[in-house]
Amino acid sequence: MLTLQLVTNKAELEGVLALQQANLRKNITEEEAESQGFLMAEYDLPFLTLLQSSSPGIIAKDGDRVVAYSLVALPDTARRHALLADLVENIERCLFQGKPVENYAIVAQLCVSKEYRGQDLVQRLYGAFRDHYAGRYDFCVTDVAQANARSLKAHQKRGFQVIDTLNYGGIAWDIVLWDWNKKSAS
Repeated sequence: MLTLQLVTNKAELEGVLALQQANLRKNITEEEAESQGFLMAEYDLPFLTLLQSSSPGIIAKDGDRVVAYSLVALPDTARRHALLADLVENIERCLFQGKPVENYAIVAQLCVSKEYRGQDLVQRLYGAFRDHYAGRYDFCVTDVAQANARSLKAHQKRGFQVIDTLNYGGIAWDIVLWDWNKKSAS
């Protein structure tokens, strides 16, 4: 049976790292990247521990095994990782409804194990993410590689909207925002 919860210990962070490694763009085929999506940012245990200390991630577990996760980063912590620091810089130049984007949490990464895809886990993870963080932040923001159509579709299904684009490492990205102040954002 699948359970969703906040990350609570080192073993769960190690489960996140194992799932991340299995889904990094550099570790999968081109065909798999196109059909299933992929991860670009690579984190290590010290950085995940840092993220965890200020903003615990949400995981899905099957027994003791981490089978999906959504990592949360706050802007100050995100600035300690090159890829996330670039995202924060780009978010802070964006406007949403004519105003700067402020008071936001970042989805530092979201991943679902191959054998658990198609079970609505992305939507469930985001629901738990919102339940835990929406009282403190107005927006949830992340970026999605434009080549990762599966991921963009899943984000838009949840209520994210593209607010800008950026290029990083020769890849085009959409910056997407989920407005937690909207009544339809649940």
